[in-house]
Parts: sequence; C-alpha cells; structure tokens
Amino acid sequence: MNIEQMPLDELFEKMQDDLYDGLADEVVAATNETLRRDLAPQEILSKGLIAGMDIVGVDFRDGILFVPEVLMAAKAMKAAMEVLRPLLVATDAPKLGTMVIGTVKGDIHDIGKNLVAMMMEGAGFNVVNLGVNTDASKFLAALREHDAQLLGMSALLTTTMPYMRVVIKALQEKGWRDKVYVMVGGAAVNEAFAEDIGADAYSADAATAVDRAKWAIKHEKRLQQKFAG
Repeated sequence: MNIEQMPLDELFEKMQDDLYDGLADEVVAATNETLRRDLAPQEILSKGLIAGMDIVGVDFRDGILFVPEVLMAAKAMKAAMEVLRPLLVATDAPKLGTMVIGTVKGDIHDIGKNLVAMMMEGAGFNVVNLGVNTDASKFLAALREHDAQLLGMSALLTTTMPYMRVVIKALQEKGWRDKVYVMVGGAAVNEAFAEDIGADAYSADAATAVDRAKWAIKHEKRLQQKFAG
C-alpha cells in the first residue's frame, strides 16, 4: 500500500518506523502526505516525529540503539523539520522550552553535543546550538536573546571541564543563576563534578538529557523568570 492510501494511524506508524530506521526521504514523504491531508503541523510533529524520537531515545538509553543509528534518526527528524518549521513558526506553535547549548571554550568536540541538541529538538524543545569553543559571554548573550530556561554545556577534555565553572560563575554574577537550569555532560564529566561546580544536572547520554530537561520545565517554576541586567 502506498502512503496516499494509508489510514492516518498507519501513516503515523510508518513515519515513526522510518524515523527509527533513519530513512530521511521516507520520513519527509510521509510528512508531506500528512500536510496534504490538511493536518495541523503541531499534530504531525507530536504524533509522528516526537513520538518516533521518543522510541529512539528509550532504545538508545537501553542499549538497543547506538550513536550512529541515533544520529541517522536525528538527521531524518531534521529533514522533516525543514518542512514543518516554517509552518510551525507561522502558527506560533508552542514549544516545551528553549535550550542554549554549546561545547565550552577550548574544546572543539561536538558529536555528543549535537546529538543532545537534535534529540532535544526532536522532543519538542527550541534549541539554540552555539557550536564549539563557546565562551561565557556568548552563552549569556544567547540565554538572554532567546529567553532560554535551559543551558547545556559539553566538554570532552579534562582540561576544558573547569570552564563550565566559569560560565556558572558568570551566571551568578549577572544574577541569572536561578533563572536557568544548567545541564552538563561529556566523556570526562560525571555526577560528582557537576555537583562540585554547581550545575543542576549531569546527563550521561542524550536520552537522559531530554528526560531531565522535560522534568525541569515541568517542575522548576523558577525558570519562568525573565532576564534582566
């Protein structure tokens, strides 16, 4: 059966399966077919793409999927989002929240950070990805510009990990520390280090990061405060 003849529930199921398998062309085709049927972009996002990425996240966390497979799924998600994003913006569709994310100053490793960014976007967050070698002033400027509730910092090298403390101190000096949920990760980072520098959360993988971010948006009412100064 071709996608034009599929009942809607089967079409969404196919979209999720193809996303899981990293089949970008098929996911884009299914996305276009749902739009042809006059479905709202937000419904397509939640019932097709986010639902599919949720399954990817669970299987990644449980060791069923691995990084290359998750990257393929995330790329398929990104391809479909290129179709949906202009429509979502036009309808002012709600987002779960906004995350600013970057690899800290002195570090140019970004595979893990990009995976977190893509998984966060797949979960329904607005993500501002600052790239690599990001200093404190750039993190703070992006937080204010985008009214972000979440800050994600990544470091692979033990020599660059301490810069996370510098960024948190800059937040404190601005009086913004209680407005932002700070999440850290990377190969060299662990729970004890995150606690030592005053971060709110450490995540060992992208799926855990998404879970923590969802929890923070739901339970941390302090994050609704606006930036000043």
